[in-house]
Amino acid sequence: MLRIMVRRSHDLRYLSDDRAEELDGVRNDGPGWWWRGAGDPGDAVSTARVLTGSPRSSVCGYDLIVAAPRPVSILVALDPARASSVVSAHRRAVAASIDYLERRALVVRDRRGGEDREVSARWSEVVSYTHGLNRHGEPHLHDHVIVGARPDGADHGLDSRALFAHGAAADAVYRAQLRHEIARTTPFTPWRSFDGVEHVAGLDEGYRTLWGGHYVDRGEKLHWTREQTMRQWASDLGRFQSEVTVATAQRRNDMLDEHAFGAALEGRREVTRRHVVAAWANAATFGLTSRNLDASIDMLYPSLAHSRGVRESVLGLREARMIAEVREHGPRPLDARALSQWRQRDLASDRFHQRELDRECSRSDRSR
Repeated sequence: MLRIMVRRSHDLRYLSDDRAEELDGVRNDGPGWWWRGAGDPGDAVSTARVLTGSPRSSVCGYDLIVAAPRPVSILVALDPARASSVVSAHRRAVAASIDYLERRALVVRDRRGGEDREVSARWSEVVSYTHGLNRHGEPHLHDHVIVGARPDGADHGLDSRALFAHGAAADAVYRAQLRHEIARTTPFTPWRSFDGVEHVAGLDEGYRTLWGGHYVDRGEKLHWTREQTMRQWASDLGRFQSEVTVATAQRRNDMLDEHAFGAALEGRREVTRRHVVAAWANAATFGLTSRNLDASIDMLYPSLAHSRGVRESVLGLREARMIAEVREHGPRPLDARALSQWRQRDLASDRFHQRELDRECSRSDRSR
């Protein structure tokens, strides 16, 4: 899940003071890492520099909270030997999600000359903190990604409407990349059901009950050592009760569920690129990379290739669904030569004309 929290304070001590020791030895590069910029993530002065606002707004930045699905967090607690690989997969997926936001959602409105245009932008600095616990000591793998409200070189703040509008697509990109990365680097197989529930093949649902993550009270901020964390998790596991194991979806050549894809778009009068991205990523049952996702959509929907912000190009529902092409292509890398083989519209047209001809013949026969 990706949540976007508005920041109006430059005080990041809540994050910079948390060394996230619960992941010591699992995450080998400290309490945070920089994709852009230079400084010490544990220094409040360095991190405050990331938050850049404009004189016309009290907003100085955003906290993009990217949390792993609960079964993935549970893997970190159940298999310490492979926890490092799971955390690394999570971090790569977070990077893919933020990269998507920067390419498609980060725009500045330019209203000069009587026109309102959206100009693409980039963040000058980004810092992210990876944590492994929630406030009740349960496994909860998540990142706080801190970005500024004023992009690099811009005179005023980014268009927050676009950032929030693309949040669902960025979340879908993260989850799809995460499923792919975990399956690629560990023995685990994450998958997503038609109903949108994230699973790990073979994982007993009793663990989801044990560490449900839902409490009436929020709890206090925790600063646990790795030893305290492992002791707490071992104690929790003493209360584990087996429930059921959900049957894994049958895998078909890196399956993309065309029914889930079509259902995600159903009911929309106009479809934008962000809608297609979210639908495609969520329909990739066993995940896919953001690179392959982009390549597929650019090829199948060329009119959406340069869409960004909130004023994206739009498609009609029938054109956006393209069920035959989706079923044929799936989430694999796209070969441009294969487009010549996709004739859904022509075939549909042929079938329509054939039905009309049959009806005309039938009416003619009855008139005789």
